Amino acid sequence: MSGTATMASSSPLPHTTNSHPSNPVPEEPSKTRAMSITAASAQSAGSSQNTIFTNDSYSDVDSALSSPITEDSEGSVQELPDKEHGREPHQRQRRASTMLVSQDSADSRLFLGPTQVAATELFQKVCCGGGCCMLKEVKPQANLSTRDPIIPPQNDAYTSLNLRLNGPLGLLGLESELTGLVDIPDKTVSFESLNVPTQQRGDQREPQIKHDKHPPNFVKPHPPYDVYPARLHHARELTKPGAEKRTFHFDIDVTDYPKEGGDVEFRVGGAIGVCASNDPEMVNQIFDRLGVPKFVRDRPILLKTTKGRWPTIWGEEEARELVTTRRELLTWCADIQSYPPTKQLFRLMAEHASDAHEKQILLYLSSSQGQAAFCDLRTGPYLTLSQLLHAFPSTMPPLDHLLSTLHQLMPRFYSLSQDPHVSYERSGAQHKLVEVAVSVHDTPDWQSGSRTGVGSGFLERLALQFIEAEKNGIDPQTLDLRIPMFRGLMANPLAREFVTDGPMLLIGAGVGIAPFRGFVHRRLKSANCANKVWVLQGVRDSLVDELYAGDWGVHEEKVKKVVQSRKAESRYVQEEVRAQADLVWFIINALDGRIFVCGSSKGMGEGVEAALVDVVIGKGGLNMEEAKAFWEEKKAGGQYIAETW
Repeated sequence: MSGTATMASSSPLPHTTNSHPSNPVPEEPSKTRAMSITAASAQSAGSSQNTIFTNDSYSDVDSALSSPITEDSEGSVQELPDKEHGREPHQRQRRASTMLVSQDSADSRLFLGPTQVAATELFQKVCCGGGCCMLKEVKPQANLSTRDPIIPPQNDAYTSLNLRLNGPLGLLGLESELTGLVDIPDKTVSFESLNVPTQQRGDQREPQIKHDKHPPNFVKPHPPYDVYPARLHHARELTKPGAEKRTFHFDIDVTDYPKEGGDVEFRVGGAIGVCASNDPEMVNQIFDRLGVPKFVRDRPILLKTTKGRWPTIWGEEEARELVTTRRELLTWCADIQSYPPTKQLFRLMAEHASDAHEKQILLYLSSSQGQAAFCDLRTGPYLTLSQLLHAFPSTMPPLDHLLSTLHQLMPRFYSLSQDPHVSYERSGAQHKLVEVAVSVHDTPDWQSGSRTGVGSGFLERLALQFIEAEKNGIDPQTLDLRIPMFRGLMANPLAREFVTDGPMLLIGAGVGIAPFRGFVHRRLKSANCANKVWVLQGVRDSLVDELYAGDWGVHEEKVKKVVQSRKAESRYVQEEVRAQADLVWFIINALDGRIFVCGSSKGMGEGVEAALVDVVIGKGGLNMEEAKAFWEEKKAGGQYIAETW
């Protein structure tokens, strides 16, 4: 994340009478929380006692529960549904170089494939992507002269996979025996033609053949409410040429957002969900590779499913029958670029490969012998479905069976970058706006050099249309640009723990600073809070990638310090946290004091947490374990809130 670097813990604090003498800090609070060590706490392995922090004046504070958060392919934070709203939890896995699997679990069988080895042998080696997890070897032929070697596909997409076939084109041949093959995935999706184009089936209506602006009605992130087609009121780029990441600001019109019962409203620190579509060009590439004729891509069909939630998002687990089109399904309902490939996908591709050499490679990736190569593909750069289909050009699996195998395309969540109530007042009675900032996630691509993430790419395309229209003297509103969104629960940690009083330190880097703009807007409405909020913003270079410069509603030098990592200053946010040790110690010990951290967990998140531990060691005289326990207790009490991805 911008303006950050991981720092080792237990770094010394600045040796001055004031941690940061050039910046005055508030007086020490008259009341701090007492610390005590109890014998009853001596239960942790490897330590005879834990540090417990007690204070009678805080005894009536309930421990705050953290909302479950997931990470999407672009680094944006996702708020998970809960059963309170009639939804089952749906959690996505983080990509990692090491993946632990549970003994006898369904997940382990899907990942590793069936095997006859004992469990102790199976889990002696854990997949790290480096080949150590290969369960079985390809046996060499007794007479190599009679061996029929594999001839890999000769195309750029295949070359980009950097696939290892058990060594330098190793021992894999057409005659090689492969074991532990996963089963061909179940076909849970099927298409039927509609003989009469205007045919009605129950309450199903003929779909409008418009796929570029809004998902079909059956895509419901929180039934019974539909995805809202919010009008794009304004868009602008926050970063300047030369910035490492492009970041855009969006004003989204929610004037007519439907009432959903209760008194829930857009809240400062909350997040909206955006149902983004796949890139139309990538969708067409997949159609072309599968041989789907252009004249049938937009033809209405009857979709039947045998089980599951698909193609809805968090609907009921049940069979479905509805009218749609092939393009709608591939555009709005199937994730074609965010998830690592599965063995089931390779097995399906192998089943429909006409070239013997491609079939054997795909079977190899579905087998125990190909485990190392499979792990390399999962833990390496993100692969798209289009890339895999181009890498193995002879495979043409049926679209319905392919849709049975792919993951659901899930919403992307973005934190509000303003106090929505202030926005309502500023924009008058005619328009209610919510604002978000989105950094574009670029990933290396075999074909074009780089590609964007699903959500950030979708929003960037809208922003560029808006900006281009303004540049050409065209009213952007005539383009009728829409963002398919929904309000979400507004109960993520930032929104839940925001308070209107008490000192507050906001630490963020990159787009992680965006929600804190709304915090400052709200806090500065109260005269009692005008001097009780401080912001530490990490950037690489304030000239090109400082977000919302001059847009905090106050004299920024009084509340905000920008820490640059790429300029002569060459500092990181965590270094400034150590330099502001007195301020950190004052806020965390003050009544209703809170410290918020938002940004990437790698770099910024880890570095800031290490710096906060150092502050407690230096200011509180605690050891490392006690300092970590201190911050865990502050998390439980809702005083230290970290939302990272």
